[in-house]
Amino acid sequence: MLLGGGRLWTRGDVAERTGVGAERTAEIWRALGFPAAGDDERVFTDADVAALSAGERLIAAGLITGESETMMARALGHHLSRLAEWQVHTLWAWLNRDPAVPVDGTELADRAAALLPEMELLQRHVWRRHLAACAGRVLADAEAESSGSGPAAAPDAGAGVRDLAVGFTDMVGYTRMTRGLDSAALVRTIDRFESLTGDVVAEGRGRVVKTIGDEVLFACASASDAAGIALELTGRAAADPRLPPMRTGLAHGAVLSRFGDVYGAPVNVAARLTALARPDTVLVDTAFAGEVADAAAYRLKVLRAVSVRGYSRLRPVLLRSAPPVAGAG
Repeated sequence: MLLGGGRLWTRGDVAERTGVGAERTAEIWRALGFPAAGDDERVFTDADVAALSAGERLIAAGLITGESETMMARALGHHLSRLAEWQVHTLWAWLNRDPAVPVDGTELADRAAALLPEMELLQRHVWRRHLAACAGRVLADAEAESSGSGPAAAPDAGAGVRDLAVGFTDMVGYTRMTRGLDSAALVRTIDRFESLTGDVVAEGRGRVVKTIGDEVLFACASASDAAGIALELTGRAAADPRLPPMRTGLAHGAVLSRFGDVYGAPVNVAARLTALARPDTVLVDTAFAGEVADAAAYRLKVLRAVSVRGYSRLRPVLLRSAPPVAGAG
């Protein structure tokens, strides 16, 4: 039911029906995150054949290459496997809400059959909304560049390189805190952290790139937006007794955006600064500080250079909100 059809085909059958070599199909299958199938195992469906054929049509159209198809498969597998795991556990927990009533496979299948179309509808809608939002950002950048009001594109802009502000925010003392929490309390803390960071980043016109345990990585088109997000996160966490203090590291510069993730020196610098930051503080690099130096909303204090992994003289800059102007309001 979940696969939309029975497991009918071997790897050789799939290769014959799509024209894609057996080794290539195995490579894409592994990239999606599934274990290798034996040559004689009938594990593939008509939908698998159709999906592989769709990828070949994208290659034929020149939209992607064979190499980028593998990378795309890996990104899809990584993100959608997490979503699927959450959905299955959510359904299973709901079915087991009454320990006195045992759950059988038939009930699980019936519930899944009823809910699957609803989940697909929601996922398709959210995906299209994110497509529209991302397309809007790309078009706005292109218009700014063509009018001369935006930064010039990097030489390898086709690979997704552009100037961005990136930041890491984490919960201070998370490891120590988890030792004293039961599983339910830990879930509530994680949910609270992810809700807070997700809301503040979205409100500040940023994008959550990924969450790694007690840490969130976000990116913004402008340093000013990133600074506002970081200071707002610090303030809200400090005011919430259910959360430990937070600390943030921010950096600005050329960043490679690839399959939803970000790479480059600014990402590494932001991570190092986060590790250096004290609770309830925000540290930025000198490039970031230069971007917001003229903003009246912020105050900057250059700190002593430090040696960290990969950087012999990293100079942190403490970022604070400017004090309110006397008599304002």
